[in-house]
Amino acid sequence: MAESKDYYSILGVSKDATADDLKKAYRRLAKKYHPDAQHTEEDKKNAEAKFKEINEAYSVLSDENKRAQYDRFGSNFEQAGGFGGGYGNYGGAYGFSGFDGFGGIDIDLEDILGSVFGGGFSSSKKSQGPSRGADIKTTLSIKFEEAAFGVKKEINVTRNEKCDSCNGSGAKPGSKIITCDKCGGRGKIQVTQNTIMGAFSTVKTCDKCNGSGKVIETPCEKCSGKGIVRKSRKIEINVPAGIDDGQAISLRGEGDAGKKGGPNGDLYVVMKVAPHKYFKRNGFDISANVRVPFAKMALGGDIKIPTLEGEMEFNIPEGTTSGTKFRVKDQGIPVLNGRGRGILEFTVDVDVPKKLNDEQRELLTKFAKTFGDEVNQKKKGIFGR
Repeated sequence: MAESKDYYSILGVSKDATADDLKKAYRRLAKKYHPDAQHTEEDKKNAEAKFKEINEAYSVLSDENKRAQYDRFGSNFEQAGGFGGGYGNYGGAYGFSGFDGFGGIDIDLEDILGSVFGGGFSSSKKSQGPSRGADIKTTLSIKFEEAAFGVKKEINVTRNEKCDSCNGSGAKPGSKIITCDKCGGRGKIQVTQNTIMGAFSTVKTCDKCNGSGKVIETPCEKCSGKGIVRKSRKIEINVPAGIDDGQAISLRGEGDAGKKGGPNGDLYVVMKVAPHKYFKRNGFDISANVRVPFAKMALGGDIKIPTLEGEMEFNIPEGTTSGTKFRVKDQGIPVLNGRGRGILEFTVDVDVPKKLNDEQRELLTKFAKTFGDEVNQKKKGIFGR
C-alpha cells in the first residue's frame, strides 16, 4: 500500500478548514503552480507535478463524502471499499490523460485561467445590468486673480447623452425589443473551452445580446441602436476663490450618460492658472520683489507695494538693507472653502538710479567722502571747461 498523502498539508490548511478556506487555498495554489505561469521548462515540469497534487487534494477535500472517507482511511481509502482505482477523473497517475473535468470541484475557473492567460477568460464577468457613465475631464484656463477671488465661467463639453428619440432604449420608436433566441433571454450561454487541464464547460456572456437577454428588432436611426448620442453642451461653472493651478472641481452627473438606466458620470474641470506679472504663489501665500530708492532705504519712510487689489502704503524702517523681507497679513490668497487669507511677503531691493544730474552727483560724492569712500569723478568735456 502506498504511503497516505496529507491533503490538508498540500493545500496548506488545517483539518477543520471550511469550504471557503479550501477554495481560497486551492485558487491561490492553482494560480501559483499552473504550468503556463512558469518561465522555464524545469519550472513547468516541477509545477505540473505540484499542480496535479493540489487538484487531487482539493478534489477529495471539497467533496463531503470523499473528505469523510479520507479523514477515516487516508488517501488510500480505495482499498477500504471506497472509490476503486483512485479518483477516476485523474487516471491511474493522476495526470491529464483522460481528464474530463474537475469531478465536481466548485471553483471559479475563469478567475484562475484569467490570471494565467491575461484575462482572456473574463468575458462573463462583465456586468450586464445598469452601468454608470464614464467620467469626463477637461481643462479651463483662468487668470491669477480669477483663481484667487473666484469667477464664473462657461465651458464647452462634448459628451454621451441619452438619445431623445428612443429615450435610451436603442429601439426605433414603435418597434419591439424581443427575447434573444441564442440564449433564451438568460444573457449567458454554455461553451466548451480546451485548456491544458482538459475540456471544460463554462458559462459565458451571450455574444448576440451582450448579456442583456434582449435583442432590438429595429434599431433607432438616430443613435444606431446604442441608446446614446454625442452632443456638445455649454455648462456654467463657479470657480471657487483660492483654487490653485492643477486643482480640479467636480460636477456630479455632468459626465457621460449611464447605460440601461445607470447614473451619469461626473465632469472634472482641471484649472490651468496663468502666471502673474509680479506675484508667485506658495499655497495661500504670495510673494513679490519691490525696488526701493537708496535714500528711502537709508532714511526709512513710506513706500508703495503691489497687492492683488492694487497698491498700498507700507512703512519701512531706517537702515533697511537690500534683501530684507517684510510680511503683510491678509493680503494673500483667500483660503479655499474656508475663512481668512494668506500673507503677502515682499523683498526689498535697492533701486540704483542710472542717470544723475550734476547736483545729485555732487551731493552723493560729498556723502561718500563723509564715509571715507572714494568714487569716480565725472570728467567734463572740452565745452564744459
